[in-house]
Amino acid sequence: MIKYLSKKMKLAQLLKDDNKKDKTKVEEKSRPATLSTDLKTNLDLFSGIMGNSPDFIVRHFTFGKNRAVKAALLFMDGLADKKIINESIIKPLMYDIHLFDKNQLEMRTMEDIENILLSVGDVQHEAAVDTMISRLLYGDTIMLVDGYQEVLIIDTKGWQSRSIQEPPNERVVRGPREGFTETIRFNTAMLRRKINNPDLTVEQVIVGQKTHTYVALVYLKGIVNPKLVEEVKQRLKRIKTDAILESGYIEQFIEDSPLSLFTTVGNTEKPDVAAAKILEGRVAILIDGSPMVLTVPMLFVEGFQSAEDYYSRPYTASLLRMLRFASFFITLLSPALYVAMTTYHQEFIPTPLLITMKAASEGTPFPAVFEILLMGLVFEILREGGIRLPSPVGQALSIVGALIIGDAAVSAGLIGAPLVIVIALTAVSSFLVNPHQDALILLRFVFIILAGILGAVGIVIGLLFILVHLCSIRSFGTPYLSPLAPFTFQDMKDTFIRAPIWTMLTRPQLISKLNKKREVSGLEPGPEQNS
Repeated sequence: MIKYLSKKMKLAQLLKDDNKKDKTKVEEKSRPATLSTDLKTNLDLFSGIMGNSPDFIVRHFTFGKNRAVKAALLFMDGLADKKIINESIIKPLMYDIHLFDKNQLEMRTMEDIENILLSVGDVQHEAAVDTMISRLLYGDTIMLVDGYQEVLIIDTKGWQSRSIQEPPNERVVRGPREGFTETIRFNTAMLRRKINNPDLTVEQVIVGQKTHTYVALVYLKGIVNPKLVEEVKQRLKRIKTDAILESGYIEQFIEDSPLSLFTTVGNTEKPDVAAAKILEGRVAILIDGSPMVLTVPMLFVEGFQSAEDYYSRPYTASLLRMLRFASFFITLLSPALYVAMTTYHQEFIPTPLLITMKAASEGTPFPAVFEILLMGLVFEILREGGIRLPSPVGQALSIVGALIIGDAAVSAGLIGAPLVIVIALTAVSSFLVNPHQDALILLRFVFIILAGILGAVGIVIGLLFILVHLCSIRSFGTPYLSPLAPFTFQDMKDTFIRAPIWTMLTRPQLISKLNKKREVSGLEPGPEQNS
């Protein structure tokens, strides 16, 4: 009976959705594809589409000799720059002494109005109503002239935007401090400043059936694999959803392994990082309204690379990179190893240390696996609270809360002091590998449970499952674990270590298949030999 009712409810919902779609299609069909030559009819059409929105502005005016030509400007208050409209459109039209009369105007085209009367840079002709509406809602101004079906779309975008600032999540000691903003045109301009090359290509698509979000694909012709570009376009075209409000929406629709804990789509807020990835043959995806730029394909080892690695000396950069790899295993395995060694494998702990640990944890009421799960959960609560609260309050909460709760828990005999050290080391290590932090949070708890059930055997089984999984997934056709699997010797210069720049002669072998060489050989610095 319950199944029957459930099927009936689903069928009713499907019929309701179909009716809505049919109604929407009827409304779209009832909208004319082009305008008429009567100004009043066209204004009534736009007013019917936009409704009674108070931010939809219609500016009536007349121009020409004896003010015989009727016209109107349509724009959205808050999205269009009124200074451009007043100074570069209305003022030249109404006060220019070289204007022609209505009889002359009828014998001319809209191009004459554009070339003779308007003093703005970007003006386009348009006849399709849907395109006019889309441009109007994006901050452009539509100019309607009585007697013409065609309109002029004038670039007058002027909404408020955030200034260029240093991204808080990718701070560097040495290197550029600028970060992407929420405005897509600012972001493409910053990439063009980094890559001053005419082969840098920007292709724009609109995604989101209701939001009509502008998405830009940026790549370098001659370096990028054309099949990769086509694959990205196909995946974007496949997205049929109402809203695209942030880059995370796009990421979840185009990734290769949506059920995997590891992300297969890279992201960054720094123009120099995005430019470096484009120069390696990747495609950058910019979303209007988001400061995060997606890059594909992404490799597992990218989570251990930092922009500053390439601006500092190779020795320090290599050491820091190896520390990041070590931190990955510390934050993933240290709680599980603590549980396994204190519960099943005490013989691996030196006797004096084991005696000290037992004395510190004597009297605690809970087993080690429950203690470390509880403290791990408390740490995640404090971390999340510190992020969501205002900055001064969040810092106080994360520091004072951790100190007070940890000290109080040890004093009350709920946990042992060694456990607090393990949790603190795990927490600090997790901040060194931010790109993989989401996966580490969940896997850490999985390994703790495996260690509590099977000890070291459970940890080994978990590691084997992760290794097999990482070898099996791909990012836009590129093996996720490359250059480790499949092994590529040439790319190992930028994996565990960062070799000197002048030795990295080729781009990643499995990403850039057209133009693999990025610099000539023999660039090792040194004094010039006198002939």
